[in-house]
Amino acid sequence: MKGKVYFIGAGPGDPDLITVKGKKIIENADLIIYAGSLVPKQIIRPKKGAKVIDSSSMTLEQIYSEMVSKVKEGGIVARIQSGDPSIYGALNEQIRLLEKDGIPYEIIPGVTAAFALSAKAKISLTVPEISQSVIFTRISGRTPVPERESLRSLSSHRSVLAIYLSGSYSSSVKEELLKGGYPEDTDVIIGYRIGWEEEKIIKCKIKDMDEVVKKEGIKRQAVFLVIPKRERETYSKLYDPRFKHGFRKE
Repeated sequence: MKGKVYFIGAGPGDPDLITVKGKKIIENADLIIYAGSLVPKQIIRPKKGAKVIDSSSMTLEQIYSEMVSKVKEGGIVARIQSGDPSIYGALNEQIRLLEKDGIPYEIIPGVTAAFALSAKAKISLTVPEISQSVIFTRISGRTPVPERESLRSLSSHRSVLAIYLSGSYSSSVKEELLKGGYPEDTDVIIGYRIGWEEEKIIKCKIKDMDEVVKKEGIKRQAVFLVIPKRERETYSKLYDPRFKHGFRKE
């Protein structure tokens, strides 16, 4: 068996935000399986004779059956997922099956929505002395969240929060953020369908976020960036002439 499965992060929507390695694998794959509702078709550039499957309506068992069948033929499988496969990508259950059957696989990272949004909004998620942590999370919905990771609990850290899969629960998100300790005038950057033609990027305050989401008709494929106040200018020590390190001579 010389076949292999590649999990490829396609990025949030912009076809140019895919790694060179991921693009090459897709172009040489014998089987391409992609989430049609989340991955732009421009990324799918199959070679002649390659099989292409939209996994939007498929179950895990059906997807796995297709992958195994092609690998056993010695083929290369490109399993394309939106954003980065390691973040809310249903990755664990797929690789568990592959490892159980001894099928080789590799994970190719991608640009996740929070990073694409921060780039579009022209902000740095980390700021020296003020915010040095970014928490990726979601509110509890159809998929429950452990109590120790509740949005209210995580809010107590007052760090930057990247909140995924919560566009339909903006009122609950707002309530949990406020009860967790964020001031109501804390900035929130709302990103909807980042990288797609219908992209929206809206900056507001926590106190207004649910009304903004309702007004803009945002329901799915949204990410919220909660940005703590940055009331003073700080600078990285890396470029400070008084800060000595291995690459700067005395």
